Amino acid sequence: MGKRVFVKFLSEPRNDTMKSIVGIACAARAIDDGRDVSVFFAAAGTRLLDGGYIDELNNEMGSDSTMVSDMLNKIFDNAVLYCLFASVKATLGHSEGDGALNVADDKITWSGPPGVIKLATNPDVHLTY
Repeated sequence: MGKRVFVKFLSEPRNDTMKSIVGIACAARAIDDGRDVSVFFAAAGTRLLDGGYIDELNNEMGSDSTMVSDMLNKIFDNAVLYCLFASVKATLGHSEGDGALNVADDKITWSGPPGVIKLATNPDVHLTY
């Protein structure tokens, strides 16, 4: 079951919240299934690194739900994370190292298009949200 899964979030999650939740659920399930998961946050997909926005997604699932943040924490704890720093700055207005993301900067490999190309050419499964 050690297949490599690459999940890339780049769409604006505010345009289709359920698509983002499905992507998060698929990445978390791949981890549960014992797969090697890499997740890349780029463009507006970096909004998924904003704790305030994740609260909004949790509310989509019910007023007291923590389902989305629970799945994201599983991803943050078990997947290899990549992010495009310029996207965080452009989308969220945060700088690397300011502690504003819902995952610690040192858990993220900061990369750009070369990292995406490397990851996209290596997995057994590639999912894009």
